Amino acid sequence: MSFGDEHDYSGDPGHTRTRLPGSEGDGYGGGRRPARTSRSLVTVVGVVVLLIAAIAFANRGGGSHGTASDGNDRSPGKGAAADPTAPSNVKPVKGRAAGPDTSIPGGYAEDQQGAASAAANYAVALGSEGMFHMDRRHAILDTIYTPAAAAKLTTSLDAAYSADFLSKLGLDASGDAPQGSTFVSRTIPVGTKVLGYSQGAAKISVWYTGLIGMAGSDSTNPVTTTWKTSTFQLQWTNNDWKIVSDTEKDGPAPVPGDDAASTADQITQAVEQFGGFTYAR
Repeated sequence: MSFGDEHDYSGDPGHTRTRLPGSEGDGYGGGRRPARTSRSLVTVVGVVVLLIAAIAFANRGGGSHGTASDGNDRSPGKGAAADPTAPSNVKPVKGRAAGPDTSIPGGYAEDQQGAASAAANYAVALGSEGMFHMDRRHAILDTIYTPAAAAKLTTSLDAAYSADFLSKLGLDASGDAPQGSTFVSRTIPVGTKVLGYSQGAAKISVWYTGLIGMAGSDSTNPVTTTWKTSTFQLQWTNNDWKIVSDTEKDGPAPVPGDDAASTADQITQAVEQFGGFTYAR
């Protein structure tokens, strides 16, 4: 999920900073999933994505974003307790998100839990295989970002997911895997943390692991795991949480275990037989 050249659009909240794919090599033979960060796919500061610049929350009031209002100090570096994930008896979503991608859950509660659920689900969508297909990528962006953020990000990501970049992952210009191979791209959230919350605005971090690579007998880009943390700036828009900006950084990553790597056929079968989750809690 790495990019090189960076385009900076600083200024008011309608601007985007995007990191485009570079030429550095990596475990995927020079191409990884575009990450939404200064070291990964895209950094969106102000009003957009996908994800290592921190977005500072101003003091609560006057339209600025405040810290979590539940009495717990969630400021980084102060040893805040982990957010609870026990059942709360609150329905996580009402249905599907308002937008062209009807597979993404939507209708979150306008509270901290709703914002955390939205951020986790949006991390799943942004790490999905659909991001490598233009039409599906546009649908995802239009569904989970504010209109202004989506408009800015779409052009940048279309350039980032170029035919050359896709070919480094073993995909054709349309984002399809070759006959007999299966492209894998999934995000699996491990936990969420509320960094700030005020009326109509929230800042949520999602720690997750991911799978990316090509499963196939001739693949030179085997499926591997990644560990990332994405931080989303969310805004209450059209009766739901939408992303206005997000950053992504590597880790924290645990020490690898002693599990033996599975064969390409085993990975392909697992991907086909085990569907991914949505993470509204």
